[in-house]
Amino acid sequence: MELRDIEYFAVAAEHGHLGRAAEALGLSQPALSKSLRRLEAALKVKLVKRTARGVEPTAEGAALLSRVLKLRLMVRNVAREVAEVSEGRTGQLRIGLSMAVSETFLSKTFAAVMRDAPSIRLKVSISDNDLMIPALLDGELDVIVNYGRPHDTLVSELLYDDAFVVCASTRHRLAGRETVTLAELAQERWALSEPTLISQRWLLDRFREAGVPPLRVSFESRSVAFRLRTVACSDLLTFASRSLIRESAAGADLAILPAAGLSWPFPVSATYRREPYVPPALRRFIAVIKETAQAMAPGA
Repeated sequence: MELRDIEYFAVAAEHGHLGRAAEALGLSQPALSKSLRRLEAALKVKLVKRTARGVEPTAEGAALLSRVLKLRLMVRNVAREVAEVSEGRTGQLRIGLSMAVSETFLSKTFAAVMRDAPSIRLKVSISDNDLMIPALLDGELDVIVNYGRPHDTLVSELLYDDAFVVCASTRHRLAGRETVTLAELAQERWALSEPTLISQRWLLDRFREAGVPPLRVSFESRSVAFRLRTVACSDLLTFASRSLIRESAAGADLAILPAAGLSWPFPVSATYRREPYVPPALRRFIAVIKETAQAMAPGA
């Protein structure tokens, strides 16, 4: 078997049509067909069958296709390892970040990485685990900095403990109270993120379990900074990490409400794929971010 033939087969199976696959690969259709026959001869099985619409994998082809993604990642890692051995602290690191993680902590981490490895390129995307975990598993990201969660094929290294809490403007009628009940909170208007995020689902579950009316979400945005600024100059409430509330540009105008039972633990972790080979750039990033977390204690 040749890796090139396996890749050509995968593209043909993904397109479901030899002509479109050949065009995508920059090959002639006869050259692609020859590659498929060569791979079938090497494996001694039929990998694709013709249909009215084009081609589709046989049972054996489907089994091979299921392994191709992992094979692509392995080949990519080998190529990166060879390059990094010769070039030293260079290359690209693709990092997924949560908007709920301390920006001061992240900025200091990235500054330390860039000082240590000036030739490295950090490609950062901002999202949440609902999008970042699939991207990490598919090889589109190298590491995620967000709350960790158990997963068989991922490693999560704890950086620091934070917590999501309820906050409001310092001018809000509930600010300054010694205690605030869920029933009182349910009467207010809220600024929240999308209901698919685990932090918001946790919050909504607490109100549902208490048997109080569902929350009135009047403002919805994934941007935590935008929500905090909006809450600081309105009568809305929101649910955000303690460290971000403290660091927010609007922080002086925000107050954490003493709502019993509404503090959600937020263990911030660095999460990456569990693989035999961990690129040196990723190993160095993990070491630096752990050192920064120990020095700062951002969730305290």
